[in-house]
Amino acid sequence: MRFLGDRPASDLTYADVFMVPGRSTVGSRLEVDLTTPDRVGTTIPVVVANMTAISGRRMAETVARRGGLAVLPQDIPIDVVGEVVSWLKARHPVYDTPITLGRGSTVGEALSLMGKRAHGIVVVVDEGRPVGLVTDGACHGVDRFTQLSEVMTPDPLTIPAGTDLPKVFDVLTDERVQAAPVVEGDRLVGVITRKGALRSALYLPAVNAGGRLLTAAAVGINGDVAGKAGALLSHGVDVLVVDTAHGHQDRAIEAVRAVRSVAGSAPVVAGNVVTAEGTRDLIEAGADVVKVGVGPGAMCTTRMMTGVGRPQFSAVEECAAAARALGRHVWADGGVRHPRDVALALAAGAANVMVGSWFAGTYESAGDLITDGNGRQYKESFGMASARAVRARTSSQSGFDRARAGLFEEGISSSRMYLDPVRPGVEDLIDGIVAGVRSACTYAGARTVDELHERAVLGVQSAAGYEEGRPLPTSW
Repeated sequence: MRFLGDRPASDLTYADVFMVPGRSTVGSRLEVDLTTPDRVGTTIPVVVANMTAISGRRMAETVARRGGLAVLPQDIPIDVVGEVVSWLKARHPVYDTPITLGRGSTVGEALSLMGKRAHGIVVVVDEGRPVGLVTDGACHGVDRFTQLSEVMTPDPLTIPAGTDLPKVFDVLTDERVQAAPVVEGDRLVGVITRKGALRSALYLPAVNAGGRLLTAAAVGINGDVAGKAGALLSHGVDVLVVDTAHGHQDRAIEAVRAVRSVAGSAPVVAGNVVTAEGTRDLIEAGADVVKVGVGPGAMCTTRMMTGVGRPQFSAVEECAAAARALGRHVWADGGVRHPRDVALALAAGAANVMVGSWFAGTYESAGDLITDGNGRQYKESFGMASARAVRARTSSQSGFDRARAGLFEEGISSSRMYLDPVRPGVEDLIDGIVAGVRSACTYAGARTVDELHERAVLGVQSAAGYEEGRPLPTSW
């Protein structure tokens, strides 16, 4: 990338910069290949941050199916991670996981589960065979103890596994249904929606060499780091992420060396840093990818508490240049609130962009779906340095030590993240991100993520310039 005019003397964040359109031979968004250059295996540049309130099994499954990657948090017990990874590896790379209940289950049970999946249906099964379908509409005005056999649509339309995606779309459209069970013989194997059929034709799932959905998990820098990393690998984790707020410290560098010693061919990601020196030190310790960002997250109060951090665009630009000089890459971690920010992070040199709070208000995030007094649905989110997260992370310590650790919080402990009724699923948000990044590539004349970085021309704008580009009313 290069700047339009002189390089600015001060550090910049995403709102400070804009991309200048240039002559392009790229005639369509579909000509752009968003496979990331970091060799992690993602086919779109989206990584879900390892936040307890956001990144769980449903998020990991859904995002990997669309080509991204979710990082399971470090404070989840190893045996639980193993169970989650085993479950993820059994998911289908194309068809969504169905919500299943029996004929005798109740409407209340169905309603409690529908909000966990964007497809919004419950498949009633009998010995693995779909015998009925229940939607939210069928449950309205019905006693919560009513059995599903009384409200289900019997003998629902089913889609044979392996049916061509355009045909699936046409069948669902002709039958005027949003979703249908997918069967192999008469056995239920998944659910597919009209949008799902379209998306599966546009996105390549992120899978490992065995064709299973890609998974990542975080490890901290304390305790038996090598032992935990080895256990995660034995459970089938594909990517290891050494995670701490201050990655440029001796303990973090030692932890990276320990993880590298057991990782074998598995990619090792480490962070967080904001300088070229920090990037080089982590790479020399064994990191394949370095996470960049201190303080830009929506739930993080580090900069206001400590004055420490760096504007994210400049941090990514400097660290990416240092990593590329050593044949490695960086992930931009934090500070993205719009699709434009993802495009700008890639233009600055990031190979992947981590998203946290932006994905908190979706069906797939790990929190429970709550309805407020006005009927609006939301989920609770919290920062990973907040008192709430610290309590969870220190649960095995003495009461005194836990109380003392709680004095040093640097994050918001609770925030309501409302679901957008128009875009309530994480796939809806991914659609917007990918559309924006593909369009940015066409404006820059780039067919790949690397070409976007090479060809991007950036300018610096005032706050008024940024505001001029915002639509009214704001659509993101």
